[in-house]
Amino acid sequence: MEQLYEKARESAEFIRSRLAGQPKIAVVLGSGLGNLTADFTDTQEIPYAEIPHFPLSSVAGHKGALLAGKLHGREVLALEGRFHFYEGYTMKEVCYPFYVLKLLGVEQVVLTNAAGGVNRSFEPGTLMLINDYINMMGTNPLIGPNDERFGPRFPDMTEVFDPGLRALAGQVADELGIEYKEGVYLGFMGPCYETAAEIRAFATLGADAVGMSTVPDAMACNYLGMKVLAVSCITNMATGIQTVKHSHERVLQIANEAGERMCRWLGEVIARM
Repeated sequence: MEQLYEKARESAEFIRSRLAGQPKIAVVLGSGLGNLTADFTDTQEIPYAEIPHFPLSSVAGHKGALLAGKLHGREVLALEGRFHFYEGYTMKEVCYPFYVLKLLGVEQVVLTNAAGGVNRSFEPGTLMLINDYINMMGTNPLIGPNDERFGPRFPDMTEVFDPGLRALAGQVADELGIEYKEGVYLGFMGPCYETAAEIRAFATLGADAVGMSTVPDAMACNYLGMKVLAVSCITNMATGIQTVKHSHERVLQIANEAGERMCRWLGEVIARM
């Protein structure tokens, strides 16, 4: 993406001109997980189509708008829909919103996604706090010329998912009586679902869940110096583990059913961030 800094600055300036506040927290809502914004107050919505240089989301379950509002008194930006590599975007375009969020002054990002369960102790509806990732997408968003105004050429990825935020999420879950697991998320290119042989290989590699997003998002946020918390909603068991064929409609159904627990959990976490 040519002139990334200049384009991101134009996007940020446009968004800033429409906002009343200056949020330091952003949340990315995955497939079927948009209910968190139902608790927002003092909202301002900006469709992606109005933001200069912003891509457009084309996947069912992704609204395609930036929502600013207050959640439990905290100013928050919500990306209602993300962009995926399988849609034909470049990795820089997939992660473009995070460069914009950085220039807006966002310091902490909460990522959510719908994912397939690889760990056989999981079941549809399980909430998984991500503690690490495996990148099987064949590329990453940091390839190409580097602009030091954003981050270093060779960023460290030792603790992509902030230990302090993970500890906070665990404490809040315990207080609310919300069950969750911790595990490793494997990012797969998509858009087809994985084969049974691939899932067996991913399990051997140490993956607990698999999905088609989040890895480039987390990588870019870490590079940009923003703290990251990420939670997967296990909407189905992966190929070869579940006996029925996959469908996106089923993914959205389970995500909506588990969304209430995730929203209660993350809403309280954000209130304490």
